[in-house]
Amino acid sequence: MRRVFRWDKKYLYWGITAFCVIAASILFYTVLDKLPSIGKLIGRLVSILSPFVWGLAISYLLAPMMRTMERSWFNPLGARLFRRRRSSGRRFGRSMSVFVSILIFLAILTALVYLILPQLYRSIAMIVDNSQTYMANLTAWAERLLENFPEIEQYVTEVMGNANQRLLDWLQTSVLPGLGSFVTNLTSGVVYVLRGLYNLIIGIIVSAYILGNIENFKAASKRLLYSIFTVEAAEKVREGVAFTDRTFMGFITGKLLDSAIVGLICYIVCAIIDMPYALLVSVIVGVTNVIPFFGPLIGAVPSAIIILMVNPLKCLIFVIFIIVLQQVDGNIIGPKILGNTTGVNGFWIMFSIILGAGLFGFWGMLLGVPVFVVIYTLVNKLIVKKLQRSDLPSEVEDYRDLDHIDPITRAPVKTGPAPEEKKD
Repeated sequence: MRRVFRWDKKYLYWGITAFCVIAASILFYTVLDKLPSIGKLIGRLVSILSPFVWGLAISYLLAPMMRTMERSWFNPLGARLFRRRRSSGRRFGRSMSVFVSILIFLAILTALVYLILPQLYRSIAMIVDNSQTYMANLTAWAERLLENFPEIEQYVTEVMGNANQRLLDWLQTSVLPGLGSFVTNLTSGVVYVLRGLYNLIIGIIVSAYILGNIENFKAASKRLLYSIFTVEAAEKVREGVAFTDRTFMGFITGKLLDSAIVGLICYIVCAIIDMPYALLVSVIVGVTNVIPFFGPLIGAVPSAIIILMVNPLKCLIFVIFIIVLQQVDGNIIGPKILGNTTGVNGFWIMFSIILGAGLFGFWGMLLGVPVFVVIYTLVNKLIVKKLQRSDLPSEVEDYRDLDHIDPITRAPVKTGPAPEEKKD
């Protein structure tokens, strides 16, 4: 008697699962084996699309300025010039705001390249050329200051002699040749100049197109979002993207403006009191001020060392001025510009900066804070949602001085004062 073969769904499920696991393992091994080639392909693709990446970055940075000028200046002007044709007035306002925004960007870039960089190079070259004289003057000043303490004087003299030789070797073998090659590439390196100009020109064209049609790009993105996800999921994604945009835009633009103001104030004061290498020192202070928390210290230390080699007394004045400037920035300028853009504890800010610097260097230090704020906010929302589903308190204050949560009422039971001992 022939037996009829019957399918067992349980064994079929196990077979399909085993096949998927084996196929996924083979695919994973293949990806790992081809990872260098995939990395090269991605790098090549990024290199080809770098003008569009720069265009997106430029348009992202210029969008707030463009909107402000369009709303405050050019839309009212367009409404007056084109009273009978409102659409023409709006197109005029958008075109002029995009044009002026890009013009301001190019003016800042031109000032940076042709005014600041050459002076920075001359200042660093002057430090290298006069480093021996500066160190000799500094050593003589230290000897006069410690002439009544011969043992300390001998030790300080040896340390400064070793530091002088190491500093000179580093400046002559690393800094100056690097700057020379950098300036050479900028001025006479045809390939680098043409590539840079190509990326800049295409990037500006891309940014102008994006800024001019930003509403259409947003509409297309929303349509794609709602076509892929459900309405509820799309709303969550949209809210997350909007929060990320507000966090990054507020932090980056605020920090750039804050650092520019700090650098400008530093240059004005240093120029008034005739501080050595005022422009170089101000650029260092302004650029490093972009880095949260550690930025002032990172910028103040090398600047103070540069001034110390020329004039120790002015170095002391500079240190006092930087302390005052950072207090003004931290308590007045920064809060006015940035506000409470982070909303997280200072411990987590320091943690995000150290982690970002270790993983991605300077850009990690700069962008580590907004990235961590986004992740922190997302995790916090997930925690709140999970607690609310379990009918548990979701605020941090509810868990302060908490002893336990009643398993029946789900109410927090606070730690009460210790009972007093009965007196005899």
